[in-house]
Amino acid sequence: MKYSNRVSSMQASPIRKLVPIAQEAKDKGIKVYHLNIGQPDIKTPKGFFDAVKNFDSEVLEYAVSQGIPELISALQDYYKTYDMHFGKDELLVTNGGSEALLFTMMAICDPGDNILVPEPFYTNYNGFGQSVNIEVNPITTKAENGFHLPSKEEIVSRINDKTRAILLSNPGNPTGAIYTTEELHMIAEIAKENDLWIVSDEVYREFVYDGLEYTSFGNIKEVEDRVIIIDSVSKRYSACGARIGSIASKNKGLIAEILKLCQGRLCVPTLEQIGAVALYKTPASYFKEVNEEYRHRRDVLYNELMKVEGVICEKPTGAFYIVAKLPVENAEDFVIWMLKEFSKDNETVMVTPAEGFYATPGLGRDEVRLAYILNEKDLHKAAVLLKEGLEQYLALPKA
Repeated sequence: MKYSNRVSSMQASPIRKLVPIAQEAKDKGIKVYHLNIGQPDIKTPKGFFDAVKNFDSEVLEYAVSQGIPELISALQDYYKTYDMHFGKDELLVTNGGSEALLFTMMAICDPGDNILVPEPFYTNYNGFGQSVNIEVNPITTKAENGFHLPSKEEIVSRINDKTRAILLSNPGNPTGAIYTTEELHMIAEIAKENDLWIVSDEVYREFVYDGLEYTSFGNIKEVEDRVIIIDSVSKRYSACGARIGSIASKNKGLIAEILKLCQGRLCVPTLEQIGAVALYKTPASYFKEVNEEYRHRRDVLYNELMKVEGVICEKPTGAFYIVAKLPVENAEDFVIWMLKEFSKDNETVMVTPAEGFYATPGLGRDEVRLAYILNEKDLHKAAVLLKEGLEQYLALPKA
């Protein structure tokens, strides 16, 4: 039987494709410390579970396609705390940030169009684009300058007659970069001058460290009609399994168009939306504590990485990821070796090869992404295992 070119040409998720190898290690009784996926161990606020438990209805009905009114209202209140003011007809609830991204791409691009994206980028941007025949047009950023954006001239040089938008993750996944206000205004200028949408993935908005100032594209009034904000409760409230995301835009016409797609998939699960309403009522003190915890974890992992000769990385200032360049030829081979061949006291560690976070062929081949989502004790142990495993790997003739 024949499969579509669309699905055959899609890459497997670089984040998840090595999971079967990790499972083989576990089946042998080896404990695997997972630094490969952004699944925090921070406790989900209890309000989510209480709200679901207290739901009382004789019939679990379809919810309205744009999201239940209570959650739309909760989103409005949340954005007000960032001086962003959205009407009820400027917000949509989605099945996670993933659906928000996919629906946005479908609404602003036709097959064969492209979207500018700074690389390395969240690898599923590529997967989502491939699924609807949209190309990721990369803007290369480098660790040497903290993965900040290149000059305006270099970015503009990437634009062609098929470019429809600029998509950025801020704070960055996988880089942990926080874009400056000057960088955001530069992107705003480029978007206005070239009639492009700005798709701003802000799911890590709360995770900003070292006293840096965070600015959202939603705070730049000059481009409010072309800004699309992608959001999610997954990382913000450590509620990845809830699959509640959202789209916010002052462009009411765009929201109306995306609503057609929301209607086609009927609705987002009712119970998860009810739980999400409670999440958005979580006290601000929660973020202060969680932010401090992630900053500490970042320092633990970064400090251990810096003890390994030949490892190059910049200390990230946001989100909860580190991109590190290893002294190896092929990081994926090293990751597989760690799962298949290396263990100490029946323990090993799993990280993510970074090549899949780039669109430019050959880039990221010697890099990995690490997620500092474990508690301090486990994170330190994982970092030590990574260091010792890398040293043994480099001593092998093939390395």
